[in-house]
Amino acid sequence: MKAQLQMPLSLVVTLATALFLASPASLATGDPDIDPPLAPLPPPPAPPDNPITQAKADLGMMLFFDPKLTGDASLSCGDCHDPKQGWGFNDPISRGYPGAVHWRNSQTVVNTAYLSKLFWQGNAKSLEAQAPIANKGAVAGNGEDDVMEARLRQTPYYIEKFREVFGTQQPNLGDAWMAVATFERTLSQQDTPLDRYLAGDLDALSEQAVMGKQLFEGKANCIECHNGSTLTDEKYYNLGVPRPFEWEEMGLNTVTFRWENYAKGVYEKHYRNWKDDAGLYFSSKRPVDVGKHRTAPLRYLVYTAPYMHAGQFYTLEEVIDFYNEGGGENEFTDGTHGLENKTPILKPLNLSDEEKEALVVFLEEISGDEIRMKLPEVPPYGVLPNVPGLTQIRAKRIGLESYLAAAGQQ
Repeated sequence: MKAQLQMPLSLVVTLATALFLASPASLATGDPDIDPPLAPLPPPPAPPDNPITQAKADLGMMLFFDPKLTGDASLSCGDCHDPKQGWGFNDPISRGYPGAVHWRNSQTVVNTAYLSKLFWQGNAKSLEAQAPIANKGAVAGNGEDDVMEARLRQTPYYIEKFREVFGTQQPNLGDAWMAVATFERTLSQQDTPLDRYLAGDLDALSEQAVMGKQLFEGKANCIECHNGSTLTDEKYYNLGVPRPFEWEEMGLNTVTFRWENYAKGVYEKHYRNWKDDAGLYFSSKRPVDVGKHRTAPLRYLVYTAPYMHAGQFYTLEEVIDFYNEGGGENEFTDGTHGLENKTPILKPLNLSDEEKEALVVFLEEISGDEIRMKLPEVPPYGVLPNVPGLTQIRAKRIGLESYLAAAGQQ
């Protein structure tokens, strides 16, 4: 796969602002928030300290699929973000580290280059920050920094490639995350039917999909939260999504859910009484944020079922029915704990069957082509060269890496 051309973040913001000012914005009835219009996806932005290069993307792809960057080296990023499963995981709740399960749905990696809030809780602000959180999380990768870095340094392929890409004598774990982030930025779609339609190709969408787009921006009011080029406002809402049955009926899922509540530092009374995912509250500790999760992007949607933060809905038809009814109720919206945090934006939509079908067709067509690739064969470990006459004590004192570099044996 070739690396995508990059665009400075400041230029992306400037173009987005210009497009917003030049296009008709949407204003929902009774809602003071002005929503950006749908827009074509620009080239993926990259931070100044981690520009996109083909060599770095190639290294990042290898690391993405290499289990060396987890605890027991039995799973990789690609196990929970599988290209054959929409670059996510098609169970309602993602698989976890061996002996555990996760507690939320695994989101797609596709088009994450454009997001400033990653994870359902929005607790990572960049791909560079997201990668180590996932790979070191207790129920995810469960990796340890020193072990993961040592594995890379015991792999001749990585010694060579890190030196070529980053100019280091040995692989550095921080550079590994930058390479993974670079690879993930290449997984973007800028030529979907939606992009072509918005660029002026009126035949890019079917007549039924165009009807769905009109509903999306109008009667159904999807654009209130799913707007702009990524089809997400990256804000947080409690939609009244029902509790996943796994937390009540499957012991291992219950263990993970209870542990996550404890680990994220909720008050004891909440730990004992709450049975739903508190979402943004885990970060903010504000009662008004209980049960809120970040708006999911809608690009690549047809490949990423099931939907919502714990995969509560298996089909787009179920999702649209849920919104058509004005959302749902959970223990953080119905007053059970003195909380009524359901977003007031949600109201019954009174969509006809024809209108609901048109919305589904629109969401399916804008997903574009599936991104598939042949999985790489990860590089094997190797043995570092012996150094005649160098004792272990002296190696520790002078630094073996520096000695080998000076001796020309690396």
